[in-house]
Amino acid sequence: MRSYKRGIMPLPAPHIARGYTGEPAPERLNIARYCLARAAAETPDKTALLVVSDADAPLDAAECWSYGALDDAVRRVAAGLLAEGFRPGERLMIRMPNTSEYALMFFGALAAGLVPLPSSSQLTPAEADFLLQDSAASAVALAPGMTMQASGRRVIDEAMLARLKLHPPLDAYADTGANDPAFLVYTSGTSGKPKGVLHAHRSAWGRRPMYKGWYGIEADDVMLHAGAFNWTYTLGVGLTDPWANGATTVLYNGEKDVAVWPKLMAKTGATLFAAVPTLYRQILKYCDLSSFDLSRLRHGLTAGEALSATLLDHWREATGKELYEALGMSECSTYVSTAPGMEIRIGSPGRPQPGRCVAALPVEGGTEPLPAGNVGLLAVHRSDPGLMLGYWRRPDEEAEVYRGEWFIGGDLASFDEDGYMHYHGRADDLMNAMGYRVSPQEVEAALATHPDVQEVAVTEIHVREDVSIIAAFVVPKEASEPDAAAILKWGAERLAAYKCPREIIFVDTLPRTANGKVMRRTLARK
Repeated sequence: MRSYKRGIMPLPAPHIARGYTGEPAPERLNIARYCLARAAAETPDKTALLVVSDADAPLDAAECWSYGALDDAVRRVAAGLLAEGFRPGERLMIRMPNTSEYALMFFGALAAGLVPLPSSSQLTPAEADFLLQDSAASAVALAPGMTMQASGRRVIDEAMLARLKLHPPLDAYADTGANDPAFLVYTSGTSGKPKGVLHAHRSAWGRRPMYKGWYGIEADDVMLHAGAFNWTYTLGVGLTDPWANGATTVLYNGEKDVAVWPKLMAKTGATLFAAVPTLYRQILKYCDLSSFDLSRLRHGLTAGEALSATLLDHWREATGKELYEALGMSECSTYVSTAPGMEIRIGSPGRPQPGRCVAALPVEGGTEPLPAGNVGLLAVHRSDPGLMLGYWRRPDEEAEVYRGEWFIGGDLASFDEDGYMHYHGRADDLMNAMGYRVSPQEVEAALATHPDVQEVAVTEIHVREDVSIIAAFVVPKEASEPDAAAILKWGAERLAAYKCPREIIFVDTLPRTANGKVMRRTLARK
C-alpha cells in the first residue's frame, strides 16, 4: 500500500473509545447565532459571502455581503417570518437555486426557531411535492420558474421575501436549546422513498472536530465550494463552518462549466476548495491548471466519493497541492478524514476526527468494537453531538440503525493498527451518485412505469478504476421494441438528474435468490 508522508498527527486510535470526548455543546445553542453573531460583532466589515454569477467578470461585480450586513439581513428575515405568523418548530421548505436568498432563508428560519428543509433545485415537481407532503411543511420558499403543488401551503415568493428583508431585525436570535430541532434534510431510504433526517442545533457544534481534523480552517481562509445548498456537505463546509470561524465563503451560481473553478480559485484567492472527486477529475481533464495562479490555495477537500490514487497523483502533479478526503453521511456529516499534518494513506479516507467515537461492530450483532483488521459495520457513538435527532416520522427505519449505544449507517469498514479506516462497501444496496446516496428502489419505481419495461433492477457499476455510474438492467416486455434512449428520457422526466441512470442494459432475466429477491450485486459484476 502506497502512502505519502507529511508527518503524522499524534492522535490516539479513537475508534476504541466509548463515547464522544470532544468539548460538549452548550445547553443553549442556535446555529444562526453560532455562525454569525461573533464575527458580526468583532469584524462587521469583513466579507462573509461573495456570490459570483460570471467567472469572467471583475470581482467587484460580484454580490458581496459583510458579516454585519449578513447578520442584519438574517435577523430581518427571521423577524419577518415571525411577523407573518410563522411559529417556532414549523417546517419551511426551500426550493431555490444557489443564491444569497437561499442562504438568507435557511439561516433566517433558524434564527426564528423555525425548521428549514433545504431541497435540491434538480428535483422534479413530483419529487419536490413528496418532500413537502412528507415533511408536513407549513410553507415553501419558491424561486421564480420552479413549480410544485403547494397544496394549501403558504408560498414565500419574491414579493414576500423582499418584504421579509425590509422588516426591522430581531433583537436576538431565537433562544433554542442544543437539542431542539434545527433543520431537516432528505436522503435515500432503503424503502425506496426519501426519508427526512432531523438535525438539532447542536449539529453545528458537532462539526467542530472537522476544523482541525479535516481542513484546518482559520479566520483568514477563503472557502470555495462547488456543491449545492441542499447537500449537507455544502451547507456545512460551504457556509456553516467558514462563518463559524469568521472566514469568507464564495458561492458560484452561474452557467455550469468546469472551467469556472480554476478561474474562481485564482480570482477570489481561494485558500480552500471543496468538491467531489468527479469534479476534480473533470478539472484536471479539461483545464490547464498551469495557466492559473493557485498560489493561495493551500489544499483541496474531497468527500462524497472515494478518492483514488490516480486522481490524487494527478492533482499533486498539476498543482503541487494535497487533497484531503473525508467520509460522512447525512445523519452525521463527516466524521472520518485526513488533515494537514496527517499521513495520507491511499485507500483510506483517514481516521476518526479528534473527539469522535467510531468503531466497526460485528455484522451479525453485538455492541463490542472489533479489533483492528476485522471488517464490520461502521458505527458512530450516540453521544456524538453531530448525530441526527432521528428520522422524520420513520420509527421503523430509525429503530434499524441503532444498536445499543451506537448508530450504524450501513457501511462496511475496518480499522488498521494506527486507527485508519478502510472502506469495504455497503451492507445494503444504496448507491453513490456524485456524492449523493441514491436508493435503487426509487429509480426502479420510476423506470418500471415505462410501457416497454417488464422488469428492472438498478445498481452501481464501475466503468473505470475511479469512475462508477448508475445502470439500469431492463427486461423488456414481449413484442416491444426496446429503446434505451426512450427509457433514459422517461427516467429524466421523473427523477432528479443525479438519480438518473447513465446506461440501460437489456437482459433476458434478472438474477434472483431462492426467495425471489433481485441480486443487484450479481448484476454489478456482469
